[in-house]
Amino acid sequence: MSGGCESLHVQSVPVKEGFDGHIAWEGSVEVFELVGHPKAKRAYGWNDRDGKEIKAVVMLGIPPVNSPQTAVKAAVALKGRSAS
Repeated sequence: MSGGCESLHVQSVPVKEGFDGHIAWEGSVEVFELVGHPKAKRAYGWNDRDGKEIKAVVMLGIPPVNSPQTAVKAAVALKGRSAS
């Protein structure tokens, strides 16, 4: 059984996410249309700096994630929870 699905790049969207009066993340989010995924029609991906490392972040477009902005917001919230 294959674990992947096809994806098509749709667009790059600039996003700035603030939290507590500070910019929590700013950059370009790549939007992909997913073909054959059982739950999501879209995926959102970007690079994020974690200390000295740069990591790829991918969020599936499953509610409440439905846009590049909500994908970043959800990832920032998850990162904040894991840091506490």
